[in-house]
Amino acid sequence: SCGERSLMNPFKTKKGLGRGLSSLIGDSGVKTTNNKLLISSIVRNKLQPRKTFDRESLQELSNSIKERGIIQPIVVRKSRDKKDKFEIVAGERRWQAAQNAGLHEVPIVEIDVDDLKSLEFAIVENVQRADLNPIEEAEGYNRLIDEFGYDQEKVSKFLGKSRSHIANYLRLLSLPAEIKKMIEEKKITHGHAKVLVGIENSVILAKKIVDKKLSVRQTENLVRILRPKNKSKTLSRDPNISNLEVNIQERTGLSVRINSKKNNSGNVVFEYKNLDQLNHLLMIIKANY
Repeated sequence: SCGERSLMNPFKTKKGLGRGLSSLIGDSGVKTTNNKLLISSIVRNKLQPRKTFDRESLQELSNSIKERGIIQPIVVRKSRDKKDKFEIVAGERRWQAAQNAGLHEVPIVEIDVDDLKSLEFAIVENVQRADLNPIEEAEGYNRLIDEFGYDQEKVSKFLGKSRSHIANYLRLLSLPAEIKKMIEEKKITHGHAKVLVGIENSVILAKKIVDKKLSVRQTENLVRILRPKNKSKTLSRDPNISNLEVNIQERTGLSVRINSKKNNSGNVVFEYKNLDQLNHLLMIIKANY
């Protein structure tokens, strides 16, 4: 109906909820209702995939809400287990900040969705947040692929991010748990982490980055020096094969060797260091073929 279409305006005209969430709500055909609710009537989503909320950015949002109010509505659904309560589908950060700002009621858009769709909405919103750490963002993309049948192309188009951005972040999931923790704790940056993907002794290198406060450029130079080279073999190989190896390595984050014979037969060998890297490779194959 015309009335229902007009309720989509908050999603179409403002950036707050992001392109992916507005597309998902618009394309899913779910019924929406626009309203205001007492903040005490709203409960957090038990399926919320977000683990951490940065205190500083939450305070900044609270200050903004005190001055201007909430620009974007909170997306809610009727609670399944608490009578007269509404559960957050997307916008928990805004809800927390509104409480901190002392608001009694907030604008909401109510939608009628099941648990699975609610989780999908929450993940789509979360991966668009500016304050996500790279591992949280990568895990969000991975869940959309693994649990909701997206592929990298759909994630890319849906969220308005480049295919290489999605692939780069997914590659971080192949890193050892120790390095992923360093990224989450902001001890090393996404730029450093990209260089460490697929590298032997990456944990030792990561610790060196932290201890010596190495820049991304210095890290790249260090990796270049440490990476073994076999010049005689490289020179005698077909440069097209070498370029293809580099391209595949960039896309998967794993070392790869293409052995091509004169009759155009041969084999492709991927080297993985742990089960995480193997699972990451299988995920890429499943997502693309």
